[in-house]
Amino acid sequence: MISHDGVSISWLGHATLRLEADGTVAYTDPGRYGVLDGYDGGDGDVVCVTHDHHYDTDGIRAVAGDGATLVAFEGINTHRIDRNVERPADLPYERRTVGSAADIAVGDVIVRTTAAYNEPGGSATGANGEPYHPEGLGCGYHLTLGGVSVYWPGDTDVLDGHDRLDVDVFCPPIGGTSTMDRHDAADLAAALDPELVVPIHYDTFGAIEADAEAFAADLETRGVDVHLDR
Repeated sequence: MISHDGVSISWLGHATLRLEADGTVAYTDPGRYGVLDGYDGGDGDVVCVTHDHHYDTDGIRAVAGDGATLVAFEGINTHRIDRNVERPADLPYERRTVGSAADIAVGDVIVRTTAAYNEPGGSATGANGEPYHPEGLGCGYHLTLGGVSVYWPGDTDVLDGHDRLDVDVFCPPIGGTSTMDRHDAADLAAALDPELVVPIHYDTFGAIEADAEAFAADLETRGVDVHLDR
């Protein structure tokens, strides 16, 4: 766990972050790949899900507390998901649906979203030439709690406008293959100049293995503070 200006930040694995400030708890993309196996949570006030690939209702139930609000991207479609998941409407939580340019208050958390996708013709494309994450599939989350903004851009390339955000804590994916890699993430982090960088979404499986120490060293030479939470 990392503490920064009154906010505690924990990377629980893959794309799952736990954020807490002033008694309010928010999670991003809980679950998948066993990262919450045995996790004793149930304290989440706000649970944010970026897209189909991270929609895991077992994970949501593991972290959500009584009275939790599920914030889910509008493009999530359970008919496309080849795993056993419940429909958002069947979950026992208040639901807020967001697009890729939302700006809403959910209790004490300000939830803003950004576009998240892979560029056609870029490096994050499958054997058929199609992007792993086409435009419209998901979003990123810029969450402000306790006066501190934490940005998880989602499964995405670096996109126009990402570098113009006001971010205190930046949590980029660095695993590459289906997202920005550590080099692109480092360049974006340097442009954002946050107070702290906490990389996530790497080393879960072979295709997204990354040299996190090299990522941290790169940014340290540029005067950006990095914490590897693992």
